[in-house]
Amino acid sequence: MTTTAPHLPTNDLLITNVHLSDGTRVDVSIAAGRIAALGPGLARAPGVAVEDGGGALLLPGFVEGHTHLDKTNWGLPWYRNEVGPKLTDRIENERRWRAQSGHDAGQQSLALAHAFLQSGTTRLRTHVDIDTDAGLRHLEGVLATRETLGEVLDMQIVAFPQSGVLGRPGTDTLLGEALSAGADVLGALDPALIDGDPVASLDLTFDLAQRHAKPIDIHLHEPGEIGAFTLGLLLDRVAALGMQGQVVVSHAFCLGALPERERDSLLERIADLRVALLTTAPPSTTVPSLKTCIEKGVTLFGGNDGVRDTWTPYGSPDMLERAMLIAMRYGLRRDDDLAIAFDCISTTAARACGFTGYGLHVDARADLVLVDADTLAHAVVARPPRKLVVSNGRVVARNGAHANH
Repeated sequence: MTTTAPHLPTNDLLITNVHLSDGTRVDVSIAAGRIAALGPGLARAPGVAVEDGGGALLLPGFVEGHTHLDKTNWGLPWYRNEVGPKLTDRIENERRWRAQSGHDAGQQSLALAHAFLQSGTTRLRTHVDIDTDAGLRHLEGVLATRETLGEVLDMQIVAFPQSGVLGRPGTDTLLGEALSAGADVLGALDPALIDGDPVASLDLTFDLAQRHAKPIDIHLHEPGEIGAFTLGLLLDRVAALGMQGQVVVSHAFCLGALPERERDSLLERIADLRVALLTTAPPSTTVPSLKTCIEKGVTLFGGNDGVRDTWTPYGSPDMLERAMLIAMRYGLRRDDDLAIAFDCISTTAARACGFTGYGLHVDARADLVLVDADTLAHAVVARPPRKLVVSNGRVVARNGAHANH
């Protein structure tokens, strides 16, 4: 596994003989890391490298909207999971295991980040634990990974208080230091059930975000009426502080369990305040309704959460698999509905996270994935090997393996 930034060519590139999701045959001209032209029969300029796409489907690079690179055991021996059933059991078990095992967030985040790239993910938001035991150690490892892959992986880092902020004095100071050190987003966790005081917890979080001029991404696992109460308090603060379009609520399980009238009222406020929702499409937990969110104008996008860590043996760096799981969880079978599932790990996710210059259009950043598939629906269901992955105009993977340069 490489531990330094790969020496990648910066010459321009022409990809020929590919097709869009509607069947249109096109070539793609890439210059200075951007899409310079997209259309049939593009001319090859002297000295430009050419890749024959072999009739493959052209997709934009995938977006992982919520993962935890710092926690993963990707590539390590199997972790035997014997943790208790409660959220606090998982939190304490993980903290204990990481301290005892010497788990290296830098090494492990780099391994999983490479795997994401090879599978076609070119934009990624990762939460990183900040607490009074580890301090900023995990953040420092992930910052090193971001630096190493900075030319080819657009990574946002969320400073995440996995144990909450009120129960461990000094956590708020560490979060501020993390934001100053390079974290892009302020995280938070279950203000009622973990912190025990949703008003004080949310006040602290929003004050910290305002002082550092950072957006917020909060884990909200709280169920039913408790979750709805917390969500209402959060929306009050978004409105009062003018943070429209700057907040993501990850999970929001309460929205899948509320009576329709109460749910719809919250969704209308969420849409009005441009708060985005993140789903991992868990099979055994209530989730917000995808179709209802779309009807109400709410942005809902997708992510893995943890990948092969002490919390869960599941997860994969293949975002086409996550799109398929989203489609299965929400009962999406029609081809047009499967395209919505793909949007959850592409265009919608990029918009929700604030990744700019995204998509298959002239002047977009050249993040491209080629797969042997007829349509988007076919790609989501079959999850073919990635024939070619281009990130920031550079070929980074061929046939699922790191490209040699």
